[in-house]
Parts: sequence; C-alpha cells; structure tokens
Amino acid sequence: MNFESPSHSPGLRSLAGHLFNWTLSYRADSDVFVPYGYLYPRTHPSDQPRGLVPPLSRKRGLVAWVVSNWDERQARVRYYHQLRQHVSVDVFGKGGTRRPVPDIGLLHTVARYKFYLAFENSQHLDYITEKLWRNSLLAGTVPVVLGPDRANYERFVPRGAFIHVDDFPSASALAAYLLFLDRNPTVYRRYFHWRRSYAVHITSFWDEPWCRACQAVQRAGDRPQSKRNLARWFER
Repeated sequence: MNFESPSHSPGLRSLAGHLFNWTLSYRADSDVFVPYGYLYPRTHPSDQPRGLVPPLSRKRGLVAWVVSNWDERQARVRYYHQLRQHVSVDVFGKGGTRRPVPDIGLLHTVARYKFYLAFENSQHLDYITEKLWRNSLLAGTVPVVLGPDRANYERFVPRGAFIHVDDFPSASALAAYLLFLDRNPTVYRRYFHWRRSYAVHITSFWDEPWCRACQAVQRAGDRPQSKRNLARWFER
C-alpha cells in the first residue's frame, strides 16, 4: 500500500521481485484502487458540497494556496513564482513567510477565495490528492491544477470543473484568465455546474483502504499472483 508519488517512493527500487502479491494505491490500475477522493451522483440536497454555486459575496480574495512542503526545485513552486508576478496569491502553511491557516480552519479559509492552487508536489499518473478533492472542490472554490495532464484529470472530474495550467502558454496568460473570470461572475459560475449532479467523497485514512483490501480478498477467491518488479510498474 502506498499513497506517495513515485518521486517520493525511492525505496521501491531496492525491493526484491515477487515480494508483494497485490497493490493498493491511488493508481487506477492498482489491484485495489483507493483514490484520495472521487465524485459520486448527488442523491440529496444535503450532499457535500451543498447547493449549486457558493455565495460569491463571501469570496473576498482571489487566489489562495496552502503549502507546507516547500521546495524551490518543485515545479509547483517554480510556477508559483511566475504566477505571483501577475496576480496576487495568498499563501498559507508552515514555515517561512507563509501565513498560518486561520483558526476558522482550512476549508473555511479557502472558501473565501475564488481560486485555489491545487498544485501537486510531483507530476505522475493518477496522482491527484486531497488538494483537489478536499481543499478545492469540497471547500467551494475553483481549482487551478498542476499535476498529471488534463486528460488524466478528466478521467475523474468533469472538464469544466477545473482550470489546468497546461491550458495556457504561460503563467501570465493564466493570470489574465483568472482576472477575466473575477470580472465576469456569469462565466465564473460555470465552473460550479458539476455541483448540480455530483457530490464529493473524501477518502478516510486509514480505515477505508483496510476495508477495500478486505473486500478484495473476499472477492478474489483462489487467484495466485505476484508483482515481478514493483518499482517498474509504479514509476511508468
């Protein structure tokens, strides 16, 4: 079981072959697939997130980012430095000059902003974490994502529910689009159309992965299998 990306799982390369029978991770091609979150069909008005469009009157800020693991070598940090030259970004998190998250909590803080930088610490297949599911979609803001490519995100989220940095030739072009949406609430509200049909499920760690593993064992029957090279599979 592993929920870190290949960039943060170097130890896999030193493992012997055929050591593990099954894989359980956020990767959709795992034997037991447990994503960080997912959308499910809305069945009741109280399903999270509630309602259609969050009240825009409560959104006093433009762009927020919550980050604790700060590394200047990361693509997300490099992109942030480019973006902040063209649009204001309020950064929260531990250490450095970043603001601490207010006492009202992360979700209520982010909900006050129109956009959230759902920037992953590394870019790999299916590596889409709580930064999208919880910090953005559940909080009621529009995620600006940096991670796998747009097609990968669209396997799990409607294409009109997020903004991908790859959609723009530069950070300045992205900033111009965010400012355009800030001035045009009708266009901005389109990014919440998905809420009419879907609600957000946030994976509960660690009880939910255990339950998924038990269910998989019950369904599997007598099916022998082992992973010949775990690192080769995970890093492709």
